[in-house]
Amino acid sequence: MSETSSRETAAIAQHPLDPLTESEIRRTVETLRKEKGVDERWRFASIELKEPSKQALKEYAPDSRPSREAVAIFWNPADGQTYKAVVSLTEAHVSSWEHRPGEQPNVTVDEYQECDEALHRDPRAAEALSRRGITDLDNVLFDVWAYGGALVPEQYRSRRVGWVDVWRREREASNPYAHLVGGLHFIMDLNGMELLEVEDEYRVGEPELMGEYVPGHVSRHLPGAERRELKPLEITQPEGVSFTLEGHELGWQGWSMRVGFNHREGLVLHTVGYEDGGRTRPVAHRMSFAEMVVPYLDPGVDHYRRTAFDIGEWGLGFMTTSLELGCDCLGEIRYLDAVLHDSRGEPYEIKNAICIHEEDDAVLWKHVDERAGTEVRRSRRLVVSFHVTVANYEYITYWRFYQDGNIECEVRATGIMVTTPLAEGEEPLHGTLVDNRTYAPHHQHFLVARLDLDVDGEDNTVYMSESVVLPTSRENPHGLAMMQRNTPLRTEEEGKQDYEWSTQRYWKVVNDGVKNGLGTQVGYKLVPGACMPAMLDPSSPVLQRAGVIGHTLWVTPYSEKERWPAGELPTQSETDTGLPEWTQRNRQIQDTDVVLWYVFGVHHIPRPEDWPVMPVDTVSFWLKPVGFFDRNPALDVPPSSNGHGSACHAGGQ
Repeated sequence: MSETSSRETAAIAQHPLDPLTESEIRRTVETLRKEKGVDERWRFASIELKEPSKQALKEYAPDSRPSREAVAIFWNPADGQTYKAVVSLTEAHVSSWEHRPGEQPNVTVDEYQECDEALHRDPRAAEALSRRGITDLDNVLFDVWAYGGALVPEQYRSRRVGWVDVWRREREASNPYAHLVGGLHFIMDLNGMELLEVEDEYRVGEPELMGEYVPGHVSRHLPGAERRELKPLEITQPEGVSFTLEGHELGWQGWSMRVGFNHREGLVLHTVGYEDGGRTRPVAHRMSFAEMVVPYLDPGVDHYRRTAFDIGEWGLGFMTTSLELGCDCLGEIRYLDAVLHDSRGEPYEIKNAICIHEEDDAVLWKHVDERAGTEVRRSRRLVVSFHVTVANYEYITYWRFYQDGNIECEVRATGIMVTTPLAEGEEPLHGTLVDNRTYAPHHQHFLVARLDLDVDGEDNTVYMSESVVLPTSRENPHGLAMMQRNTPLRTEEEGKQDYEWSTQRYWKVVNDGVKNGLGTQVGYKLVPGACMPAMLDPSSPVLQRAGVIGHTLWVTPYSEKERWPAGELPTQSETDTGLPEWTQRNRQIQDTDVVLWYVFGVHHIPRPEDWPVMPVDTVSFWLKPVGFFDRNPALDVPPSSNGHGSACHAGGQ
């Protein structure tokens, strides 16, 4: 079932952190039109909630109507100028207005579609394709990408521009990403939807290949290639779910949080806490993904510009897709819808944008004793997830909460790889052969998690924790001794950290002012996973505008203005105005409100098995309590039924 409806999304928000409603988006646009003359010719890149400060949240009374503000970024296509405004929704007034000269906001879904339509109408595009023997444009896809500023041709740098790939379907509804028209690209002015330049650099005869994944098309190429059907797998909760969902407030097994959503980050988790001893102890104020950088590591003409900032240039929220029971989500599901807007400022709804459900997770803890017998508890986890489609790729994000206080964040990448045709006898130097005369280039997917942790309060210190082997000595004659070394990170320069395999490095967020029952500090540790270096020369334009991918972890003092690690408006940027710029001040990060920026992802060396549609590649990291509890917090988990009405091995003395 869906927890929201069209009527509810049009209503006034009930909590300061609730996402903007349809009526609030309309009110934002109407206020800007009335007070600032932002008429129908202007375009809106983003409209989102201006989240209240931490202090304002502390002072909020649940029985009062929250004061609400929206932040809008928009531009005038006539002169290309960008603006940012803050609108008071409570008073219907523009409270802040800022001109952003020389900057470009995110590319919109409308522009993506309009660019494709404009090129379908343009005789120069038709002529270029005709020279390649392609005369039926109905099955042609023009796929626009945002430019990195340093790569924009000099004569177009004052414009809002995109570069365009060309793909071709074999027939209606077949896979367009199976057939790149190699060497052919278009440069487009996105404000006027004007074709500025045709790049026709090389031609390779199109190879015969099998690039289909939809069953009807697969069977045409591979007759009889159907696996025997599986027997039904049913997941039922006859008494209903164990979590509570009131509006956007979610509670389960001691956990509490608010589920948010916006155009750029997609799913956001607010005010995450754990009930312990009759009180809710804060763990995180806010957790989300703040940037995703995907550089392609191939200098060829089809790929040297191919670096996507999927969050900053496009927006995960705008790319979120509706989820379907039995396909994307299995079990007893609760959904939350999302409200966004198009570039004209008109709101629309994404049904079933966020999935919330419980999952069995095998054994939580177990021991077999010859006298007490067997005690075993099954683990259950709460999962909050959403799916995005960014052109050819899909990303699926799961935040999982466990009964023992652990939090896991997992991302799955799937979809269709970019491919390129090869000449007869040519070997790919910067990719993998995945089909006949067809290769997929090497690339990396960098995800940046923004983790505003408040472990038992805001005054936290991050410690680098490493395992150190001690040399053989009189005290350690057998060379067995190992100790754990914990180094506090005191400044932003020290907070630039890289993973170290030889010491099994991880990082602890500790509240030195709070002690557990054992008299030691309380904390949560970030257990790294899927760490990788940026496989780029330091002078690369990618690193100049995405310095965040140069380290595994960055630690900064909290600032509500510092949300975007590669800058607020990275579209057509030449330099990074995010983390590398902020951390030049080398601020203190000890015993203060800190934010962790964790960088991980997929180092994708393609395989033939990834073609024509890619099985999920899974990466993750964990947040685990370390001293946050006095002992195993899952001792009180009751035994499960064995399926025959009795408990599993319960009752040992």
